[in-house]
Amino acid sequence: MSESTTAPHATGPFTEDPEAPEYSAYGGDWSEIADEAARLGQQRIVVNMGPQHPSTHGVLRVMLEIEGETITETRAGIGYLHTGIEKNMEFRTWTQGVTFCTRMDYVASMAQELAYCLGVEKLLGITDDVPERASVLRVLMAELTRIGSHLVAVGTGGNEMGATTVMTTAFVAREETFKVIELISGLRTNNAYIRPGGVAQDAPEGATDAIRAMIPKVKQKLDELVDLQLANPIFKGRLQDVAVLDLAGCMALGITGPILRSAGLPYDVRKAEPYCGYETYDFQVPTSTDADAYSRVVLRLEECYESLKIVEQCVERLEASEGQPVMVADKKVAWPAQLSVGSDGQGNSLEHIRHIMGESMESLIHHFKLVTEGFKVPAGQVYVATEGPKGLLGVHLVSDGGTKPWRAHFRDPGFNNLQALSILTEGGQVADVVVAIATIDMVLGGVDR
Repeated sequence: MSESTTAPHATGPFTEDPEAPEYSAYGGDWSEIADEAARLGQQRIVVNMGPQHPSTHGVLRVMLEIEGETITETRAGIGYLHTGIEKNMEFRTWTQGVTFCTRMDYVASMAQELAYCLGVEKLLGITDDVPERASVLRVLMAELTRIGSHLVAVGTGGNEMGATTVMTTAFVAREETFKVIELISGLRTNNAYIRPGGVAQDAPEGATDAIRAMIPKVKQKLDELVDLQLANPIFKGRLQDVAVLDLAGCMALGITGPILRSAGLPYDVRKAEPYCGYETYDFQVPTSTDADAYSRVVLRLEECYESLKIVEQCVERLEASEGQPVMVADKKVAWPAQLSVGSDGQGNSLEHIRHIMGESMESLIHHFKLVTEGFKVPAGQVYVATEGPKGLLGVHLVSDGGTKPWRAHFRDPGFNNLQALSILTEGGQVADVVVAIATIDMVLGGVDR
């Protein structure tokens, strides 16, 4: 902003003060680039990739400074998909907040629901009261979500590099996970299934059989993706030694998830700080030391296989806990009757409606107040970290003792990981920007929130 003097203006109720200085605002980035170019006496080319480019995983703007095909500087411009989710949560009850945070990274909906609900339960002091069966269902949904997110990353990345078959194969496998998620929660995504205190409803009859039938189908498609990509000389030539980020760079930028593990550090919150009983499940944390784009694809595929191992263990635990509750017993937090799908496949069961609407006036009043006003959460603040598909997913919640969050803030892993874009691309080719973005695997709904 610069100050300048002007000639006197006419005065009046809607005119400027003639004695007041005028200010002119100039665009920061572009004016600085132009000034620097003029000072150096050089001609530099700045190219926009996005915000509508098909390889930018949403509305991401990437500003590339290039010399020929070589990138000399990369900057990411974000905020085009900002939805005000965190601010909106301050005006909704704690339970209603689930329907907001599930829409941030829309490819990993239930991972965000889980982190948020763990935070609410920690504020309420009911972490240990959540039924075991509810925790098993949460782990099941989190791992199905992880598989789906990784399949989107690998599939869309392949498509962006010209291999449509990779995308169609990955999406067929993801569809199988969606069938199970929809069977249990009623929705494919943006589920609002994980709730403070447990889950919205129990797994229906036949769910374990459906999960068992799903596992070999997903494994088959994962095997096809391995054959299509990992031994393909074109694919390897395109990704190996491209978009390299070593461990020191990851640590300096706060990078987590497959990118960090591709640099050799086996950090996974499920192992480092277990939640939902993850310490009782048998699974490995794949790592690599290659630190390049190729190793990130390999790790995501390996993690899908490990998630399927956890899903298999969840099936056994669901069968062993048949009939057990899936919501805390405290009726001040839990809804007075379990939500369940009716015989027409929609809405609540007739038993639920009969009890609330026809048998108990007290239940009706309590249900109405609990749903409309919500439950009170003791004043305080908590931070909870989970291992989302893209890395460490954190939630910071602050309560003033009311029925709504005073503050809700999320550490989306894609937001932090996107900081690495300049390091991954500078000195490389323009075409490698697509590879770098694909293997970072951020979703702008989570980055911008």
